Amino acid sequence: MPHTVLVADDESLMATGLASSLKSLGFEIIGPASNGQEAIDLANAEDPDIALLDIRMPEVDGLEVARVLWEEYGIPSIIVSAFSDKKYIEEAQANGVFGYMLKPVSTDNLRVTISIAWARALSSEEQTKRIDQLETTLTHRRIVEQAKWKLIEAHGWTEAEAHTRLQREARNNRRKLIDVANEVLETGRLESVSE
Repeated sequence: MPHTVLVADDESLMATGLASSLKSLGFEIIGPASNGQEAIDLANAEDPDIALLDIRMPEVDGLEVARVLWEEYGIPSIIVSAFSDKKYIEEAQANGVFGYMLKPVSTDNLRVTISIAWARALSSEEQTKRIDQLETTLTHRRIVEQAKWKLIEAHGWTEAEAHTRLQREARNNRRKLIDVANEVLETGRLESVSE
């Protein structure tokens, strides 16, 4: 579960009520911020785990704040609003919002929504890491393949032999296979193979 919660709402009574409910649930409060820019500044300075944001705030609206917090800081958001327009909900889904609550908000509703939003954010983050890892692996495989073919052309080796020699070069010199492959692409040869 998150520990610190950023609260941003330009209605001071609502912000105070949210902060009070969150404290009763054991959360540490950051804010409340009274406008969107202040929320972004607080997030930058205090690094909260999650944010509760009103949609309609001065300077920067809550949906834009949510986008900035997610894309730049990896902080998930929950919208707390009196508005349930389809447009807002669609924008929220595209902007790093992992929960949406309609005012007024009960303490139980806060507890449940924060729990679900936190789990969804962690899952999204894990999925993004896996995608990045798969893309990196695919890029490395392409580079190794290109290096193998460069060695095949230069030395007349079979594909299996070129691959074995790349692996041996990496192992014997305690280097990563990708580093050896990149070197082959730059120089056209393996260090251990004399011309």
